[in-house]
Amino acid sequence: MKFVSLISSGIDSPVATYLFSKKSKELILIHADGRPYTDNREINNFISLAKSLKKQTKVEMKFFLIPHGKNLNTYQKNCNKKYTCIFCKRMLLRYAEKIVIEKKANAIIMGDSLGQVASQTLYNIKVIDQAVETPILRPLIGLDKESIIKIAKKIGTFNISIMPKDNCNAVPSKPSTKAKLENILLEEKKVKVDKMVHESIEKKEELFI
Repeated sequence: MKFVSLISSGIDSPVATYLFSKKSKELILIHADGRPYTDNREINNFISLAKSLKKQTKVEMKFFLIPHGKNLNTYQKNCNKKYTCIFCKRMLLRYAEKIVIEKKANAIIMGDSLGQVASQTLYNIKVIDQAVETPILRPLIGLDKESIIKIAKKIGTFNISIMPKDNCNAVPSKPSTKAKLENILLEEKKVKVDKMVHESIEKKEELFI
């Protein structure tokens, strides 16, 4: 099978990708470039993680960088900021679904673990998933942080994931933990979601790692 994996430069998503590599013929790793809300180190760390995963898994891989910062800015200017992380995750899934369709893949991999952060509450996961029709695989959903870190250390991604970088400064001080789909859909009507997704996918950059 062929999977599209959403990779941040954090601990969880590389572990999720590694776990599903055992069931993969091909993995397509995509990273949303959040600059200027993140910094260049975020990109460098993603590239290092991609190299490590390629070495560890021996699975055929492709790598794409998708511009995301402009879209984050659009949400910041036009929509309720307490939903920023939900808007962000819904956009990431939309990017991934476009790649799934383009590359004839089977599903999307995410590194969510239930309740770890605001966007990973059960309420918010349900709302986030409504953005796409593609199956979403979350191999870490029931694991605690210590278990995920243990795997990350075993596969050699942990030290890369904890390398210095700026955290995303679009994250609200008081994010919503119980978003309602009807509220999110009303907010998203304030922006041109389809146009934003299309432009980002058109500008995606394939990385040869």
